[in-house]
Amino acid sequence: MTHIIEQSLSLFISDAAAQTAGAGGPSTLQGLLPMVALFVIFYFLLIRPQQKRQKEHKNMVSGLTKGDEVVTMGGVLGKIKEVDDNFITLEIAKDVIIRVQRQSVQAMMPKGTV
Repeated sequence: MTHIIEQSLSLFISDAAAQTAGAGGPSTLQGLLPMVALFVIFYFLLIRPQQKRQKEHKNMVSGLTKGDEVVTMGGVLGKIKEVDDNFITLEIAKDVIIRVQRQSVQAMMPKGTV
């Protein structure tokens, strides 16, 4: 039984690595250092910029007011006619009005775009 377990473990751990681990191999700190460095790199390249974009979008959506010209995530361009807690009313053409969720606003456009 132990022979079978040893064979299955040898698939995951090479014999050389198993021998050096018992004979004063690399310290735990040296083993964790690449993992910590990888996490720091991921944080600054992926996590932090994404959090910054989310914060900017949240501030933009909370600051929407009547008269702003916006583009939704679906690509609809319109002028805000009414602002509610969860929805906004957009005029996308003369006498054509739609309601969309506030969170679906992707970007604000410069005045006069519509």
